[in-house]
Amino acid sequence: MQNDILITDEMFEPATLEEREGFSIMQDPTNFWQDAWKRFKKNKIAMISAIFIILITLMAIFVPVFSPFSYDNQAKGSENIAPFVKFAHPLGTDALGRDAFVRLMIGARISLAIGILASLMVVLIGVIYGAVSAFFGGWVDNIMMRIVDIIYSVPSMLVVILLSVVLRAPLTHLFETTSYLKGFAGVGPGIFSIFLTYSLLYWVDMARMVRGQILSLKEMEFVNAARALGAKPWRIIIKHLIPNSMGVIIVTATLNIPQAIFNEAFLSFIGLGVSPPLCSLGSLASDALSGIYTYPYRLFWPSLIISLIILSFNLVGDSLRDALDPRMKSKG
Repeated sequence: MQNDILITDEMFEPATLEEREGFSIMQDPTNFWQDAWKRFKKNKIAMISAIFIILITLMAIFVPVFSPFSYDNQAKGSENIAPFVKFAHPLGTDALGRDAFVRLMIGARISLAIGILASLMVVLIGVIYGAVSAFFGGWVDNIMMRIVDIIYSVPSMLVVILLSVVLRAPLTHLFETTSYLKGFAGVGPGIFSIFLTYSLLYWVDMARMVRGQILSLKEMEFVNAARALGAKPWRIIIKHLIPNSMGVIIVTATLNIPQAIFNEAFLSFIGLGVSPPLCSLGSLASDALSGIYTYPYRLFWPSLIISLIILSFNLVGDSLRDALDPRMKSKG
């Protein structure tokens, strides 16, 4: 039997500067979100799109607050001012003398708020539905997925239009007669129809994406370990499966926002969205049609903003899909 080797302090010496630098370079990132952020930052177009979304959101929030004009203030004698003619009205005024820039920012605020809130509803319903369906499987999964197939066959935009028409009179009466709902009267029944339809129909894509992700996760070792330790199904879903599906959830939610914005703009364009004098980007475009040959710039600004918002969200969503895909790590 060999003698034990005596280890002394003299056997050790501090690492040199070159050795420390080489060790730090060889270290791989350990945080998934930091790694995804690094990959996302490499996409310059997506970064520009994200900056534009942040800027237009801040402008939509603060410009109407600090502007001396309100979206419904009518200035007699200031009708039909062209853009860049008066400093007080940088984008001109409409036929009633209302400031076009403030109304454009109010329209962007309404459209962004509807898109984000509708996407949050889709996330809440779709994630829970898809997670339950995938985790329990069997006959539960079969029944729940057949319900999804039925909902997929429903023409969603037609349902939105029908609900907007049917609910207009009762919702208007409800807002006018209920004291704590009078503040929502200006929004219009069309917007509530959008939210109702999204809660009924538009969550199916999210449910399918989450179901597919959780089906690939629920047989992994960490889930089996949680089962062996006696964790309840809801705890496994909330604490383990949904957090590991956040990449799919974030990407799908981001791509749902431009769809909701476009749907709201379309409904407002045909007169089923927000109620005047409140405006959205769709209603501003609709109002501009009456003077399209005389004042074409009135249609240009809302069309430009809504196109840039939808394009930016789509570019950010596509980049997030690549950044949150672990398979892209070797390509980053």
